[in-house]
Amino acid sequence: MWQPAFTADQLAQTGLRAISRGHMRWLQPPALSRSSAFASCPANNATGDAAMKQVIDELERRRGGARLGGGQTRIDAQHAKGRLTARERIELLMDEGSFEEFDMFVEHRCAEFGMDKAKFPGDGVVTGWGTINGRVVYVFAKDFTVFGGSLSEAHARKITKIQDMAIKNRAPIIGVFDAGGARIQEGVDALGGYGEVFTRNVMASGVIPQISLIMGPCAGGDVYSPAMTDFIFMVKDTSYMFVTGPDVVKTVTNETVTAEELGGAKVHTTKSSIADRAYENDVEALLQIRRLMDFLPSNNRSGVPQLPTADGADRIDASLDTLVPDNPNKPYDMHELIVKLVDEGDFFEIQEQFARNMITGFARIEGRTVGIVANQPLVLAGVLDSDASRKAARFVRFCDCFDIPLLTLVDVPGFLPGTAQEYGGLIKHGAKLLYAFAEATVPKVTLITRKAYGGAYVVMSSKHIRGDVNYAWPTAEVAVMGAKGAAEILYRSELSDPEKLAGRIAEYQKRFANPFVAAERGYIDEVIMPRLTRQRVARAFNMLRNKTLENPWKKHDNIPL
Repeated sequence: MWQPAFTADQLAQTGLRAISRGHMRWLQPPALSRSSAFASCPANNATGDAAMKQVIDELERRRGGARLGGGQTRIDAQHAKGRLTARERIELLMDEGSFEEFDMFVEHRCAEFGMDKAKFPGDGVVTGWGTINGRVVYVFAKDFTVFGGSLSEAHARKITKIQDMAIKNRAPIIGVFDAGGARIQEGVDALGGYGEVFTRNVMASGVIPQISLIMGPCAGGDVYSPAMTDFIFMVKDTSYMFVTGPDVVKTVTNETVTAEELGGAKVHTTKSSIADRAYENDVEALLQIRRLMDFLPSNNRSGVPQLPTADGADRIDASLDTLVPDNPNKPYDMHELIVKLVDEGDFFEIQEQFARNMITGFARIEGRTVGIVANQPLVLAGVLDSDASRKAARFVRFCDCFDIPLLTLVDVPGFLPGTAQEYGGLIKHGAKLLYAFAEATVPKVTLITRKAYGGAYVVMSSKHIRGDVNYAWPTAEVAVMGAKGAAEILYRSELSDPEKLAGRIAEYQKRFANPFVAAERGYIDEVIMPRLTRQRVARAFNMLRNKTLENPWKKHDNIPL
């Protein structure tokens, strides 16, 4: 059972002076016009002490009841499932001692189905604010021990109150989900509550970072609020998301599926792309969110955070000179370049298990956050397909919302051909990435390490779609397509002569498979040595720090969704 830090007797013995110094400041009585005379009367003092003791006793009783949520038995059941309680999660997430809770004593007002006899203070959600690494953050955490964390009208009002405060004060908001959907007993009142929450998700989008942590069930209406936030993180084996559960699926479609198979962390990080990352347990997830927050600005006007670093911008890494293999068909790991390029090798990857031919994530250069978009030659040769395009497009748009500069690392042989891609909407999905880069007004630095072929060259933040500084390594190949494919089209009549065709391929390779044609036309600003990449990129971002670019006024855009 929860025990208060101070007993009622201890608090009473400290007197109002000690209480006013920080224990319970809100308990100080209002100033009285005859305070000195009142204080001189022993009888009145004794009466006042007794009355105050009663107030403190009642407060501590109510606080203790609220902190117990649905009771110790349900708390134990939560722990037995490998999950922390709502308050334990908040304690780990926030800086020590910084969390201040709001609406601890709120209860539902439903009297249907015997609900008037089942009331718990807080009504299934803990809300408030605190700091993460010294920066103000608002938070709400669903309490599964109270009505399974289900949403009621009062529950929703607590969340919307915190959302409104976060928007007004331009600070990030984090939602911790562990709930079973709407509270059926409240009917349309619960559904209306969802609508109020969803509306604020939309109003906050692009204004403050919104982060969702799925740390248990998240079903029905509960899934749509996270879906409209910027990032979703899950916990392996203990969390899942779906609109309709396995029982409903069985009834409607006759499919037999488990909760994990339907909406577990693996499904949403590898197939649906709903979740951005999954962690082993609650503790790891919460600590990683604390790490992420250091990369994110507080709002869309605050500018990116800057952390001190001992990693000099002029650092030279000679190993990068041999990163790209001599064989143009041999892969290499783009992560190696990223880790060697950024401050202290610190890279927070987003959606690392989905569309692995594209890398997205946050890093720092000279202590300032940058967003990184990179082709991954190790997977499908770094080709652009539907999944990779929409993954990168969403990330680019987030960075543009919050003025996070973009670094694009290019090694792309083109778009993935085939009926599966065409039938799956490759044209529209590829257009999303093109649109996102062209629309973005943040500083954009691009580096071509090897292949930049066809339309994919244009899409990957080229000069033609408003890239600011575009570099290339000497190993770069900027062309419509690879030399072999080009020669076979250009010299179709010579296909029957392998020797002659080989000469044509070599000729095309020499003429076009290099960065110099593009550099001659000003599409590449400079061909740089790989070992100097960090230095040149850092200088470029410094030069672009005061960039000002405004798009034409519009109510909103119409990105090809």
